[in-house]
Amino acid sequence: QVQLVESGGGLVQPGGSLRLSCAASGSIFSISSYALGWDRQAPGKQRELVASISSGGSSNYAESVKGRFTISRDNAKNTVFLQMNSLNVEDTAVYYCNAARSVFSYWGQGTQVTVSS
Repeated sequence: QVQLVESGGGLVQPGGSLRLSCAASGSIFSISSYALGWDRQAPGKQRELVASISSGGSSNYAESVKGRFTISRDNAKNTVFLQMNSLNVEDTAVYYCNAARSVFSYWGQGTQVTVSS
C-alpha cells in the first residue's frame, strides 16, 4: 500500500511563504522513477496542476505560479517539496501531491493553504 502524506499547509498573510512537503511510504516503494507533482483545488474551481517534476529532475509550472513556486524532490527521503513564495489570496486552495509512473498513480489527501490578512 502506497501512501502520500502532505504537510506544511496553514494560514499565511499575503506576500508570505510556505513550504509544502509530501512524504511517500509503502513497502519497497521508491519515488525515484516517478514523476511527481502538486495540484490544487480552490473552492468552486476545478483542480489545476501547479507544478511537476520528472524523474530526471525537469520541472514545469502553471503560469500563475512561475517565478514564485519551486518544486523539488529528495529521492533518498522519498519526499517532494513545494516552496511557495510571494503568496497571494488566489493561491488559497487545498494542495495535493501525486506520483505517477506508467499506469500507476497515487494521490495524497491534501493540505489546506489559506492566504489571508
